[in-house]
Amino acid sequence: MKYELPELPYDYSDLEPYISGAIMELHHDKHHNAYVAGANQSLEQLEDARQKDDFGKINQLSKNYAFNFAGHVNHSLFWDNMAPTGQEAHGELLEAIRDQFGSLEIFKKQFSAVAAGVQGAGWAVLVWDALAKRLQIVQLFDHQANLALSLTPILLLDVWEHAYYLDYKNVRGDYINAWWNIINWEDANKRFTKVAVSL
Repeated sequence: MKYELPELPYDYSDLEPYISGAIMELHHDKHHNAYVAGANQSLEQLEDARQKDDFGKINQLSKNYAFNFAGHVNHSLFWDNMAPTGQEAHGELLEAIRDQFGSLEIFKKQFSAVAAGVQGAGWAVLVWDALAKRLQIVQLFDHQANLALSLTPILLLDVWEHAYYLDYKNVRGDYINAWWNIINWEDANKRFTKVAVSL
């Protein structure tokens, strides 16, 4: 079975004026699609290496797979984390945010600071920490390799330049501020309630 590029849950231009249709088309059809193709190619190469008993390549092929697969997974969640009509935070997720960050506004400030502070390419992610039984905000560098197994993504923001450069040039902060207007809080709340235990 191969990975497939998921369809967007809205039209390319539906997130305007916050994210342009041009960026959405490029981001989804080119960048995300490249990660899907890369993950499938890596799986084929891993299978080929196993059949040829060529395990000298396994380390690099495994890294290639992890990079592309994580890019596919993160983007798939990212598309669903946004909606054409921005929503108000609500439900159990909002209650947990207020309890653990002090208020929604404080949470937004911390998340935005984390997103702005990603060095180079990466993501800001609100996660559920199953060990500490609480929400945390973390950075992902590139796509993968630094998300502990006990952390489940709830809300992701892509801060690779390809996500915003056509609209915002190099002003990442403007992109981050605009993104708050198109969050699909219903999707984030569903992810949270699936993994979180009673607080």
